[in-house]
Amino acid sequence: MDIHTLSDIEEIKQLKARYLRLVDEKNWDEWADVFTEDLCAWLGDVPDQQLNSRDEFITFIRRAIGAAVTIHHGHMPEIEISGPDTARGIWAMYDYVKFTGPNGILELDGYGHYREEYRKGADGRWRICSLRLTRILGMVEQLEMMSKKPTIPASRDASSEDQLVQL
Repeated sequence: MDIHTLSDIEEIKQLKARYLRLVDEKNWDEWADVFTEDLCAWLGDVPDQQLNSRDEFITFIRRAIGAAVTIHHGHMPEIEISGPDTARGIWAMYDYVKFTGPNGILELDGYGHYREEYRKGADGRWRICSLRLTRILGMVEQLEMMSKKPTIPASRDASSEDQLVQL
């Protein structure tokens, strides 16, 4: 790997770090600058949502988590420079979302992967041009689990529904 490739990879890591920090700070104007205007985003668990511009994506995310406390982490980047102005990457992710309202507190944890494509602009800065978020355990699944009371087996040999104890 040459020094230019390593420099580009480091710039993309910094880009993703800004993405994560700015979304948690709810700094929407600065956050917009991490994306190309023609961003294509797909979120697989809210449920299945495709957004076809930077403005559409930011509007959706602001509405979805703007009132929540959030923590976003990206880990273990796999970044490949695919051309002089193009790259792609995969990031392991964790996010925490906490909503507080008149009906109490709702907390969600998310685990999954960001699959992204990057493009270097005329200003020499890398931006995210494609984002695909897949979750191993998604928010919709967590909400469904929360709405059901957990059950445990009544005994170690419980194998039928009638032997389950609802908590």
